[in-house]
Amino acid sequence: MFRIETKRLLLRDFIPADTDGYVALSADAKYQRFYTELDCSTARAVQLVELFIQQARVRPRTVYQLAITLKGNDSIIGTCGLRVEPYQQASLGCGLAREKQVSGYAQESMHALVEFGFKHLNLHRVYMQTLSENAAAIALGKKSGLRCEAEFIDNQYFKSQWWNTSIMAMLKSEWQEQKQNRTDSIGL
Repeated sequence: MFRIETKRLLLRDFIPADTDGYVALSADAKYQRFYTELDCSTARAVQLVELFIQQARVRPRTVYQLAITLKGNDSIIGTCGLRVEPYQQASLGCGLAREKQVSGYAQESMHALVEFGFKHLNLHRVYMQTLSENAAAIALGKKSGLRCEAEFIDNQYFKSQWWNTSIMAMLKSEWQEQKQNRTDSIGL
């Protein structure tokens, strides 16, 4: 089973026992604000867990959709993903249970994914795409060191309205520079 450990978290492959936790996560009204009703149904949540488990078996592996758990507690508190694309690029994403959203866990998860992608997958660029109105996702991207790269105007239609989409990204060279600056600032 694939896993990434951080100071407080374990990011690991999904297992069938995660289904109820993922269903609860996706059923939360606040979580659903930026997803279609279809994506938040119980049937879709069950289907997605099965898909995440199948994707983990594909070789060569290109999708790392991981369950986020606290170390020492195997209950799912969220999910994060890194999806490898052609030309050494990958998209990122993260979602946490509402009661865990102000804990810094999302930033810790994103940092771990970015580091894994650049260090172990030799990616050139990572990016995330989110609705521009999703202030929490934009803030997470900025805290994770991603820069705003583009905004597409009225390019997503759902929930009976048009939405803007923001793209945030980081190059491997930018990640290396940020990492060096963090090391320099703590005197290592």
